Amino acid sequence: MAATAYSAAALLGGARLAAVPPSVLLPRRSKMSPLRLQEAPRLSLLRVKASSDDSSAASGDDIIADLQAKWDAVENKGTVLTYAGGAVVALWLTSVIVGAVNSVPLLPKIMELVGLGYTGWFVYRYLLFKESRKELADDIDSLKKKIAGSD
Repeated sequence: MAATAYSAAALLGGARLAAVPPSVLLPRRSKMSPLRLQEAPRLSLLRVKASSDDSSAASGDDIIADLQAKWDAVENKGTVLTYAGGAVVALWLTSVIVGAVNSVPLLPKIMELVGLGYTGWFVYRYLLFKESRKELADDIDSLKKKIAGSD
């Protein structure tokens, strides 16, 4: 009976009830049997055919050998390991910061509103009109050239 009182208090926002029968708190089970897989209607739009051609799939040994060859080609392994460690620490720190921000009561909702506002502005500024889409495509192309070093 104590478990029933606690569950009633939890369901009703902390209000204590003198005696509540379990049938009020628990949903009733149906007398129908569950739908079996064989009885379910089969609607398949996708057909898959097995093939013995294994040319497109790479085996695990090939992938490991390729990674080993690339690692052996790296000249400054210490720098690569430092950057990898820094990336892991940055990812962990970002996770901690997002968790802390998410625990502040109103801040996640405010950040959602800011994100929605920025998304609306971006759509209006760059995606709504043909000229602005062309401008965005040009900006992306110039950024690609700048990153690739061909500019």
